[in-house]
Amino acid sequence: MTTTPRQAAPVTRPPAKPAASSAPAVSGKQATPPPTPGALPALGSGRLEEFVRGRWLGTIPGRIRAYAVVSLAAVALLLTVLTMAIGNARDSVQTIGHDAGPQVVATGTLYFALSDMDAQVSNVLLSGRDHSLGIGYDETLRVYERRRAEADAAAVQAAQLASRDMDLRQTVQEVLQGLGRYEQLVGEAMLLDRQANHAPGEPPKQVVDAYRRATDLMRLELLPKAYNITLDSGAKVRQAYESKRSAVLSGRAWVAVTGVLALLLLVAGQIYLAQTFRRLLNPALVLATLATAVLTAVGAGLLSAQSGHIRTAKQDGFDSILALSRARAISHSAFADESRYLLDPGRADTYEQTYLDKSLSVFYPALGSKPVILENYYAGLDQQVGAYKPGGAAPFLGFFGDEARASSARGPEAKALVDTLRTYRVVLGNDRRMRALAAKGDRAGALGVRMGRTSNAIADFDAYDTSLSALTAVHQDVFDKAIKDADGGLRGWKVLPPLGAAVVALLVLAGVRPRLAEFR
Repeated sequence: MTTTPRQAAPVTRPPAKPAASSAPAVSGKQATPPPTPGALPALGSGRLEEFVRGRWLGTIPGRIRAYAVVSLAAVALLLTVLTMAIGNARDSVQTIGHDAGPQVVATGTLYFALSDMDAQVSNVLLSGRDHSLGIGYDETLRVYERRRAEADAAAVQAAQLASRDMDLRQTVQEVLQGLGRYEQLVGEAMLLDRQANHAPGEPPKQVVDAYRRATDLMRLELLPKAYNITLDSGAKVRQAYESKRSAVLSGRAWVAVTGVLALLLLVAGQIYLAQTFRRLLNPALVLATLATAVLTAVGAGLLSAQSGHIRTAKQDGFDSILALSRARAISHSAFADESRYLLDPGRADTYEQTYLDKSLSVFYPALGSKPVILENYYAGLDQQVGAYKPGGAAPFLGFFGDEARASSARGPEAKALVDTLRTYRVVLGNDRRMRALAAKGDRAGALGVRMGRTSNAIADFDAYDTSLSALTAVHQDVFDKAIKDADGGLRGWKVLPPLGAAVVALLVLAGVRPRLAEFR
């Protein structure tokens, strides 16, 4: 048997290694070249591209993280708006209640003190050598010195208020300089008066001339400037009130808007998590929602209350206090015009007209077509004060007319206003008697009425001044209570908003963290 030899198997050689310079081919794709020094890693570029294109929102963890970031941003916005609004409320209370408001009221004292200084001087010169007339020579000088001290203190407060207002500061300086000149002229007039040793109501010409120089400086220069200081300062307080209260109300609206936005986001998150994870509620997010609702509601309520307190302090307190302080100062100046009327017969008509003008600013009766003269003024005042009922129609104007229209029928200011009008009517009755005697040529009788020798004119004016001060005190109480309530309402609100926002933020994070943990 013949055996056929087998054919040798082919020898398989391993493939030759490619040259170092050759790039390997991988599944038909070109290989990625080695990274160049300084270039971003390919993995980081991919994540950045994914973030920019929003691909991460296609995953549930990505949407949860996005929801948490947006909710925290809404809570931060609510905190910012609430903090700014409360800051505006605090500034308005500080301005109206503690800084400019009280200072402006104090500057009203400047006009009153200057007016009464000149009134006391006229009484001293009118009394002559009879030092028992009026409230007495020594007491009159003591009142003069007291009013001078009050004027100096009020001028200092006005200067503080005018720290940034160059025009107002210049006016205050002019008043202070003029007050120094006035005191020199008054000293000269009083020296001449003592040397003359004249009978009551009969000063010699040199005394009258010296007093004219002093009172002209006071009436024509110092008093108008003092009045303008109060008007200008009051206008600035009103402007500050309008801007600050508007900011508080605007802040309240923004707090409501941002609070509702945060609540909507929190509720939307609740719904999404409930649908995605088949759970009814997320306790932490429920608490965050409730905390946000409470923070928004309490914050908006606080701002509403602050707006009300500021309005009450301004309209029912500050405005009335300022107006009534002017009425008091003008009344004292008018009362001094009675003394000037008797002291200087050469200017009697002028002082009678200025008395009428000042009286009209305090109480302006409705006279119809009748001429505005003192006789008609007396009659109109008698009729309209006698017919006035608290809370009813007030046909008269002036400071008391404004007060009558602003007061309620049963409030404490109603009784105080009735008392003030009643006593003011008595004061004008005494003035009417004095002028009637002077018109008949009975200067001694007129002097007896004015200086209280044969009447209660001084006591009646003091009763009117007391009633007017009591009416002012009613509004001062309203002002003080409103500012106290405003200060109390703001107590603790520097800490509460950031604390509340921090609690909400922690609750949001606590609510989403377990859901994110399920994907690890």
